[in-house]
Amino acid sequence: MEKRIEKDTLGSMEVPSAAYYGVQTARAIQNFPISGLRAHPKFIEAYMLLKKAAAMVNMKTGLLSERQGNAIMEAADDVLSGNLRDQFVVDVFQMGAGTAFNMNCNEVLANRAIELLGGRMGAYEVIHPNDHVNMSQSTNDTYPTAMRLSALLLLPELEKEIEALSISLAEKGKQFDTVLKSARTHLQDAVPIRLGDEFVAYSVAIKRCLISIRAAKESLRELGIGGSAAGTGLNTPTGYSKLIIAGLSEMLDGMELREAEDLREAMQSQRLMAELSSSFRNLALELGRICNDLRLLSSGPMTGFDEIRLPPLAPGSSIMPGKINPSMLEMVNMVCYQIIGADTTISYAVQAGQLELNVMMPVIAYNILFSMEIMTRALHELRTRCIEGLAANRERCRYLLEKSLGLATALNTIIGYSKAAEVAAEASKSGRTIIEIIREKRILSDDEIRRVFDPVTLTRPGIPRKDISQER
Repeated sequence: MEKRIEKDTLGSMEVPSAAYYGVQTARAIQNFPISGLRAHPKFIEAYMLLKKAAAMVNMKTGLLSERQGNAIMEAADDVLSGNLRDQFVVDVFQMGAGTAFNMNCNEVLANRAIELLGGRMGAYEVIHPNDHVNMSQSTNDTYPTAMRLSALLLLPELEKEIEALSISLAEKGKQFDTVLKSARTHLQDAVPIRLGDEFVAYSVAIKRCLISIRAAKESLRELGIGGSAAGTGLNTPTGYSKLIIAGLSEMLDGMELREAEDLREAMQSQRLMAELSSSFRNLALELGRICNDLRLLSSGPMTGFDEIRLPPLAPGSSIMPGKINPSMLEMVNMVCYQIIGADTTISYAVQAGQLELNVMMPVIAYNILFSMEIMTRALHELRTRCIEGLAANRERCRYLLEKSLGLATALNTIIGYSKAAEVAAEASKSGRTIIEIIREKRILSDDEIRRVFDPVTLTRPGIPRKDISQER
């Protein structure tokens, strides 16, 4: 491989001649061969938007020549269109604060801009990665800004999938509204419930998670760009922060963005990332719980609950013929665990900020964007391959309802808790149903049994009463 020689403050180093990155990126490749993981495409996109907006403002304020600024902007557009993505080679686990990645971006844009101007890569007297591409910027304000922008770019698709899942669950609630079954608390028989009610509750739980995520999203619109190295704005022209935010908003079709209340706080604190991550964690907790319920309700089919039937997606065993597992639900559970773990990493990294800077931003950025991506994909597959094709086993639900000891609860207001408990104990011991015991002991007439134990009535607010005379 042909090489070119580049110099930085540490000395000279060989760089592949065809590489658009430069010496500082080459050092990062050498220093951090850790995971093989690279920056998320949306993070690269956010950085390119920042560099393009900075070049535009620096031209407007007279700090950067139009020739240089336009070349940098054209280079950024080239990357935004999908080109040169293989040139962003810095590992996710790199030097603190993301300096290596920022310089990777600066060098790629500088060399592409030089090329566009007819020069040879590495001729930084034409366009310099630090002096021109990084003009009026620092890693310390661009990296946290790119984190917020990339999250804002990814969120709409995630929001769409969360909302679609909530709607799908609500539709199942309507479809199953007439399916009567036994509720369970402590995994034991409880009062009657409609299968539809369970699914409506799932829908509401997911919808409330979306509300929390959208609240966190609003905070992301505050950007600390223009704070430069320590939030003081050193080496930035007057009004730079407002100008670059306006430029970014225009590039993003009018996306609402605003200057942070305090540029120092925006650099010191990554609380907003923790807020967003915790909203994903809460979604993962709720979604994992719901998936566990669905796995339990579909268990069996011969030896489990078998109250719902999941779409068969693949053979479930390499040794047991005919076995079908709740594969999609299991996958979603694993995604949820991953997101909970990512939130733990983000939480520790957020509290690790010291004085004017949080140097743990690279691991925050990777985990927040990875969580968003896998949750978005998992939600789509869950909805389209599982929830939409899920069916109720009405006969099984009704059978288990009639066998449930929870029906004795309807007797509380008629014969009292203690006597109702005796009926339940006898039913459990004898293997007969609650209704059979009541009929045998003549606690209620057949007509009263029909009215008191009407399952539809028992799944709505109300007090079961014995409609007979005081003498009886």
